[in-house]
Amino acid sequence: MSEKRIVLYVEDNRENRTLVRRVLEAEGYEVVEAANAEEALKKLQEKRPDIILMDISMPGVDGYSLTGTIKSLPDYSSTPIIAVTANVMRGDREKSLEAGCDGYIQKPIDIDLLAQQLERFLARQS
Repeated sequence: MSEKRIVLYVEDNRENRTLVRRVLEAEGYEVVEAANAEEALKKLQEKRPDIILMDISMPGVDGYSLTGTIKSLPDYSSTPIIAVTANVMRGDREKSLEAGCDGYIQKPIDIDLLAQQLERFLARQS
């Protein structure tokens, strides 16, 4: 990767944010963190992420609603949003996609595969 790709990781769990940031920074990404919907929307005004990792189960505004809000913004309608969730029951993946997510990564995150997964989603945008 020549230029650093920017990842916005929206996740209410600090340990999860720290783990993903360390893994992705080691792979050459710049990671911007947000703990909730309000913070995420503020970060979108500061940085323009290439991809967004979205926790689905957050207090207050959940990841489904936040995804819809972000996708409705003209500047972000085509930015890939990947659901990152422990919701693995039948239909959860489909619900994420129906909410506007472009993909789905199951928790616990496989840190050995995470960068490859992001590259696949980013390649689709090119």
